[in-house]
Amino acid sequence: MISIITITHNAERFLERTIQSIVAQEGVVLGADYEYLVVDGASTDGTLALVQQYESGISRWISEPDKGLYDAMNKGLHMATGDYVWFMNAGDELYDPQVLTHLLHQVRSSRPDESADVYYSDALFVNEDGSPVGLRSQVTPHTLPAGVSDTLRWQDMALGMKVSHQAFVARRDIAPDYPLTNLSADLDWEIRCLKAAKRVEQLPFLLCRYLVGGLSKQQHRRSLTDRFKVLSWHFGLFPTLWNHARIVWRAVRRKVGA
Repeated sequence: MISIITITHNAERFLERTIQSIVAQEGVVLGADYEYLVVDGASTDGTLALVQQYESGISRWISEPDKGLYDAMNKGLHMATGDYVWFMNAGDELYDPQVLTHLLHQVRSSRPDESADVYYSDALFVNEDGSPVGLRSQVTPHTLPAGVSDTLRWQDMALGMKVSHQAFVARRDIAPDYPLTNLSADLDWEIRCLKAAKRVEQLPFLLCRYLVGGLSKQQHRRSLTDRFKVLSWHFGLFPTLWNHARIVWRAVRRKVGA
């Protein structure tokens, strides 16, 4: 079973598209094939009314004050009972109505000792109106390994987050808690999952539609500082300084090329 987790806080504007993409999944049964958890940070807008409207498609939900996004994500992790966890936050969507069936088929077609600890894919970036921006691997410098037979390694994250968080599904028993105060905690989480994984598999289909923007975009400067901290934790200070010089040079080349 897969635990899909949505974190919300005053997300009335975007939450419905996320919920609808999950309840519209075909060929799967809530409670048997997947569970859907909503963790709300005591919203004061119409978020809870939306949750209650779709309550028949939600396994469990809570609404209470939290210490921020990653505190809420930790709550979701601790609520989950599935074999795998998959975060799909307010505004993001499962790619199409068949994606959960495809993912479960991929997991279940392997023997238990051969199923991957991490499944991942590319992500389609979309605007607020749903119009496509392009694949993440094409509109950002974060290209994926060349083919589905290649294996993503934690070392591939040296220049930043290779895979969108919404396109990264991890076995629950290897998934650590998120550090609470770092805006790049999702990068740290992916690296730790990859370090713990014995088998990683790139999927031949898209997992999600990713709404451009988000917390790190809203606090861009601090996000960059926190990314440096995360990469220093895992790669060391001097390699991270060198890699950030490469990141800056790559950004300059892309800007000139554009």
